[in-house]
Amino acid sequence: MENTMNPTTLARTKSDQLVIETQAAAATTLNEAAPVTSDSGGILSRKSSKRFMMGASPGRSSGGGNKNNTHIWKSRSAQMKLDTEELSLSSGAALSRASSASLGLSFSFTGFTVPPDEIADSKPFSDDDIPEDIEDGPSKPKFQTEPTLPLYLKFIDVTYKVTTKGMKTCEERDILNGISGAVNPGEVLALMGPSGSGKTTLLNLLGGRLNQSSVDGSVTYNDQPYSKFLKSRIGFVTQDDVLFPHLTVKETLTYAARLRLSKALSRQQKEKRAIDVIRELGLERCQDTMIGGSFVRGVSGGERKRVCIGNEIIINPSLLFLDEPTSGLDSTTALRTVQTLHDIAEAGKTVVTTIHQPSSRLFHKFDKLILLGKGSLLYFGRASEVMVYFSSIGCSPLIAMNPAEFLLDLANGNINDISVPSELEDKVQMGTSETETRNEKPPPTVVHEYLVEAYESRVAENEKKKLMTPLPLDDENKLKVSSSKREWGASWWEQYCILFCRGIKERRHDYFSWLRITQVLSTAVILGLLWWQSDTKSTGGRQDQAGLLFFIAVFWGFFPVFTAIFTFPQERAMINKERAADMYRLSAYFLARTTSDLPLDLILPVLFLLVVYFMAGLRQSLGPFFYSMFTVFLCIVAAQVRIFTTSS
Repeated sequence: MENTMNPTTLARTKSDQLVIETQAAAATTLNEAAPVTSDSGGILSRKSSKRFMMGASPGRSSGGGNKNNTHIWKSRSAQMKLDTEELSLSSGAALSRASSASLGLSFSFTGFTVPPDEIADSKPFSDDDIPEDIEDGPSKPKFQTEPTLPLYLKFIDVTYKVTTKGMKTCEERDILNGISGAVNPGEVLALMGPSGSGKTTLLNLLGGRLNQSSVDGSVTYNDQPYSKFLKSRIGFVTQDDVLFPHLTVKETLTYAARLRLSKALSRQQKEKRAIDVIRELGLERCQDTMIGGSFVRGVSGGERKRVCIGNEIIINPSLLFLDEPTSGLDSTTALRTVQTLHDIAEAGKTVVTTIHQPSSRLFHKFDKLILLGKGSLLYFGRASEVMVYFSSIGCSPLIAMNPAEFLLDLANGNINDISVPSELEDKVQMGTSETETRNEKPPPTVVHEYLVEAYESRVAENEKKKLMTPLPLDDENKLKVSSSKREWGASWWEQYCILFCRGIKERRHDYFSWLRITQVLSTAVILGLLWWQSDTKSTGGRQDQAGLLFFIAVFWGFFPVFTAIFTFPQERAMINKERAADMYRLSAYFLARTTSDLPLDLILPVLFLLVVYFMAGLRQSLGPFFYSMFTVFLCIVAAQVRIFTTSS
C-alpha cells in the first residue's frame, strides 16, 4: 500500500491539492483510466481521492455515484492557478476541452461547479430569482426604441417677467434673464440652482405651459416654434405626484394608454403597451396595488414617481420634462430614478429635468448642465466639464466636496469652503461695510455678479453662435413640428366611456366607505324613530310628513356636497394636468363625471328611503314611493350641478 508521502506532498496547501485534482480529472477523461494520479506521479491523499471518486459535494446529491458527477468547492486562488497550469501544459487544447467536459458549468463568484449531465436537470437559482428578460432569451432594450420624431430643443436669450400688483402700483419682476442652451436626442439636461432661482419656471416655459405673451427670446423645437402638435410628443412629469389614490398601478397606466395613444391602435394594443411600460419601469410586483394617498395606504414614494413617469413615457414621447423627480426619495431610490431617465434618453429621447441637491453619483449621470442663480445663467455646457470651468475663473473647493454641493454654494454666494479669485478679494478691500471688511469675504450679491460677468465674457458669446447654427434636418421633420393640428387619442364617445368607467372605479371606495354607509343608515333610523308611523289622516300628521319629506330633500341636496369637498380639489389638479396634455375634451369629462356619480349616488338613497319610508308609515303604494325616489334623485343632480358650477 502506498501510504508514504514525502514532505513536499505534506506541505501542499489545499489549493494545490485541488489544482492537482482538477488536472487529474481531465487526464482521467482523456485516457479513460481508473487510477487518480497527478502529472508528477504523486498520489493524492486518501480523503481527496475518495471524495473525487464518490462525487460527494456539500449541499448537492451525487446523482448515482457516476465519476463524472464531480462537485468541487475550490477557492478563488485555486481557480487562478488552474488557468495558469492549463496554459503551461503541452496538450493544452485537448486538456482544455477535457476540463470543460469534466467541470461543466462554473460559477466564478462561489467556485462551485456543476457537471454537464446535471446542467439540464438542475437550476442554479429559483425561478423567482431569474429576471424575465433573461428567461425570454437575448436581452431586450429596456425602453422603447421604435422610430420616433427626434426633437432638438434650443432656447436663446429667454427672458420671462411677471407683473406683481400692489395696492396702488404694478411692478415687473424678472424671473428669467437671458437664458440660453440646447439639448439633443439621447441627452439628459439637468437644471440646477438654489430655491427660487427659476428652475421650475424655465422648465414650464420650455414645456409650453406658460403664457407665451410674457416670454421674450427664442424657443424652438427642430428650429420651429411651439405648436399644438407638440402636446402629443411631449411628456411632462410635475413635482407633485398627481394620481388617483384608489386606482391600481395597472389601471392608472391602462386608462392613460387608452386616452393618449393613437386611434390607429386597438384596445388590446394599448393595454399591451401599458403592460410593457410596467415591465420597463420594474413595477410588476406592485401592478395590482392601489396608488394610495393621505387616507389610503398604497405604493412607496419611488414607485409613485415611476408611475408618474410611466404616465408620460407611455406615449413614447420625443421630449420628456421632469420637475424634481428625486424630491422626497432616499439616495438609492433617487439613483434608480435618474438611471431610468438615462435609459430613456439612450432610447433616443430628449430629457430635461430639474434637480435640487443631487448626490455625486446622480450628478455624473447627467450629460449637460444649466446652473441658475437669481434667474441668471451661471453655466451651460457639459456636466463633466463644469468643475474645470469654475477652476478656470478662480473658484475651486478648498475641501473634498460633492460637485453639486459646490455649485449650489457658489450659486447661493456661500464661499466659506471655496477659494475665490483675486478680483473678488480686491472688491472686498474696496467695500465700505465694516462687517464685510472684518470677514474678508465678498457678500453673495458680489459673488453672483462676478459669476454672471465671468460666464458672459468667456462662454456666452461662443455658445450663442453655436445655437444660431441651423440644424441639418429635413423638411418633413420641420413640417411635423410646425403643424397646428391637434391629435386626439380617442374619439369623443370613447373619451366619455373611458372616463365614465374610470370615475366609477375611482369613487366607489369613497361612496361605499363604512363611514358613509354608517352615516346614511344611522340618519335614516333616527328619522324613522322620530316620525315613527305618523298619522296620515289628521292634518297635523300630514304636516309632520311634509316636514319629513322636506328634510329628506334638503339632506340629499347637501350630503353629496360633503364628499365633493374632499375629492374635487385633488380631481381639479388632475384635470389641470391631463388637460395640459390634451388627454380628453372638457365636455366629455364633465358629462362622464356627472353620469358616473349617478349610479353610485342612487344606491345609498334607495337604502335610506326604504328605511325611512316604511318606518315613518308613509303611503304604502308603489307610485308615491317612486315619486319620492325621483325627488331625491333630482336633489342629488342639483347638488352635483351646484358643485361643478361653483368650482369652475
